[in-house]
Amino acid sequence: MTQPEPFELFALKYACHTGRRGADNFVGADIHEAGEDLFYYVWVARRSDRLFVIDTGFGEAAARARGRELVSRPAQALEKLGVRVREVEDVVLTHLHYDHAGTLADFPRACFHLQAGEAAYATGPCMCHSFLRHPFDVEDVVGFVRLNFAGRITFHEEVDELADGLTVHRTGGHTGGLQVVRVWTRRGHVVIASDATHLYANYRDNLVFPAVYHVGELLDGYRTIRRLADSDDHVIPGHDPAVMRLYPAPAPELEGIAVRLDVPPRER
Repeated sequence: MTQPEPFELFALKYACHTGRRGADNFVGADIHEAGEDLFYYVWVARRSDRLFVIDTGFGEAAARARGRELVSRPAQALEKLGVRVREVEDVVLTHLHYDHAGTLADFPRACFHLQAGEAAYATGPCMCHSFLRHPFDVEDVVGFVRLNFAGRITFHEEVDELADGLTVHRTGGHTGGLQVVRVWTRRGHVVIASDATHLYANYRDNLVFPAVYHVGELLDGYRTIRRLADSDDHVIPGHDPAVMRLYPAPAPELEGIAVRLDVPPRER
């Protein structure tokens, strides 16, 4: 069987959050211990015939409201990689939290790919609970609804193929319909895990990130991403600063902005 053309795969850092405690990242951690910083990423999978942006990050207003440092608006980081944002046709939204589904208007031609269960979760009875709705920005959700009425949302159920070599898989857990993206690259199948595992330590040590909807699904999701990836080194967590250290920049001028994920990581 002929393999499809591999995708180039990139992570782009657009924001960070410093000064976190261990308990901010792991349920049950000592509240007095310092914790790992969080980096905020969007991802790009591209090859000669297709280009997918994975998640759209957040903008200036959300950064101010939530005390995050915005390094650059995601669209600006993508343009530096050579992605013409206003011409992007496919965007995968792993879920609708503020840091993954903001700045939707920066992609005026895109079709957005989302799990149907995530739309139901973000607009349904669970949003009556402040703990569950806190990671959402209501304006982002309203923007998503407007896009749906405009015919620009494609809904997926559990597992779906968006292109030869690129599939989406629902894991849930962190949200009601979180999905991960499995991408065929020159080094094999890489999984953009997004918030199925915020940090490497979450899935490697079976630790739960405190922002969670269903703990059982979250823990089961760790098994799913291991099964989908060719190895642990083929799993890319959603917020770990180590990603920027482990993988090389695609060009010197992109140092600290973007890294290639379709090559093996450096030694840990």
